[in-house]
Amino acid sequence: MEEIPKIKPAFRTNHVEYAIRDIVEASKEAKRAGKELIYLNIGDPVQYGFSPPENILKAVCDALFKNYNSYSDSVGIPEAVEAIRNYALRKGIKPVDIYVTQGASEAIEFAISALVNPGENILLPCPCYPLYQAIVAKFEIRPRYYHLDEENGWEPELDNIEKLIDKNTKAIIVINPNNPTGAIYSRETLQRIVDLARKYRLVIFSDEIYDQFILEDNIEHISIASLAEDVPVVTFNGLSKNYFAPGFRIGWGIISGPEEILGDYIEAIHKLARARLCAPHPLQFAIPEALNNENGHLKKILSVLKHRRDILVNGLNQIEHITCVKPVGAFYAFPRLHLEISDLEFTKRLILEEGVVVVHGSGFGQKPGTRHFRIVFLPEEEKLYTALEKIERFIKKISSV
Repeated sequence: MEEIPKIKPAFRTNHVEYAIRDIVEASKEAKRAGKELIYLNIGDPVQYGFSPPENILKAVCDALFKNYNSYSDSVGIPEAVEAIRNYALRKGIKPVDIYVTQGASEAIEFAISALVNPGENILLPCPCYPLYQAIVAKFEIRPRYYHLDEENGWEPELDNIEKLIDKNTKAIIVINPNNPTGAIYSRETLQRIVDLARKYRLVIFSDEIYDQFILEDNIEHISIASLAEDVPVVTFNGLSKNYFAPGFRIGWGIISGPEEILGDYIEAIHKLARARLCAPHPLQFAIPEALNNENGHLKKILSVLKHRRDILVNGLNQIEHITCVKPVGAFYAFPRLHLEISDLEFTKRLILEEGVVVVHGSGFGQKPGTRHFRIVFLPEEEKLYTALEKIERFIKKISSV
């Protein structure tokens, strides 16, 4: 019988990876082997017992029962757009356009794919949230990585960024607060990035999905778009993290900068929005309820998260062969391994042998010759202490071989 040839996937999928989810396969293997797992790999607050505020849930339920179940305007319902506009103004951003999307991920993909052609390049931080590597791989965009300096609180290494820019560079990605490092960038750093974007006519893409997760009283989060009205910036945000609603898949992009040069680009983004019809209609009613009110829900939790952060980071820094820069935002740490084992092998073996699920640093990118892993500090204190004990036991085992 003649063998039927296999269907070949498109080349654009060859380099699409997502380390945070991909590591789940090792977790499944450990679970099948009867290992009890401690999940410290995914930044989903709901998985660790957090819930959206009741007023947001009620707003969505009301919208469902009022039968706002049709398609909405492609770029978002007016109430949501207006709430986002007011939130942006409070952050010092002057919006030229706003579009609501199925999660911040879609807002990011629209902004990049509407601007950058195959073969052109954009500047990405290293380490970087894996979504960006997946997008550039899919659209055959060439990534150029600027490093974040671990010795300087994971701030960008600004002196090296300019060397990466050429005539085909279209944009620079800024993730602030940062995933995976938990860094929050200084005003000086952000201003220097703005200056580079102005000099080379780059668009800045600013991912600010954790902008309310500030763990230190003396740290201020600054939206980069607030520092210059003459530079085009697309600022991304959403309900996933600040309002503990990742399953809502509601995000947005805020376009700011010189209106006279942005018209065609905005229309290109709107074309993509129209092609997929709309973001989930009833869930968009959560946006005004969230942004028009004080987020007291999160403020009560920040002190709890700060305490959990301190437990984790202090514990990691007491383990031989590990050092960890204290994160000041978000809910991740990016500790460094001072061992010869690769970070991927370390992560897989930690899962299989101890049941502690973290993500290998190479899945985010890291400086050559360094090894890291990303770990979340959302779980309850008891689980963090248990995880630290297991990590220390595993380190002692592999370092004594």
